[in-house]
Amino acid sequence: MSEQATVAEKSTRAQLTRAQAIQCARIGDDNKARDIVVLDLRGITPIFDYFVIMTGASRRQIHTLAEEIDDFLRSEGETRENIQGYQSSRWIVQDYGDLVIHVFDQDSREYYALEDLWADAKRVEWNR
Repeated sequence: MSEQATVAEKSTRAQLTRAQAIQCARIGDDNKARDIVVLDLRGITPIFDYFVIMTGASRRQIHTLAEEIDDFLRSEGETRENIQGYQSSRWIVQDYGDLVIHVFDQDSREYYALEDLWADAKRVEWNR
């Protein structure tokens, strides 16, 4: 019975993380982020399940995107495990365990090309 409970818990957690990733993309859209992508990395890496990637036009917008997403995920009971890049504001990465949020400026987005690096990942439709 505990094996069945574990499978059910993983399924429920995966569904929750997917829904949160989609909502993070929508928050980005509401805050005028560009080129928003949600990647499903399950089956590709055991480290995390979803990436949300977006581009901001200015330092202020990049901070706002990161802060709005953090506010949402905290309201969902999620704890950010790590944040990098907030001071330089060219690429802010927020790690919530199963979900990782990347907010880039345009040059950094092109340089790191995460969509190309994770080209085998399925894209998740997030538009309303």
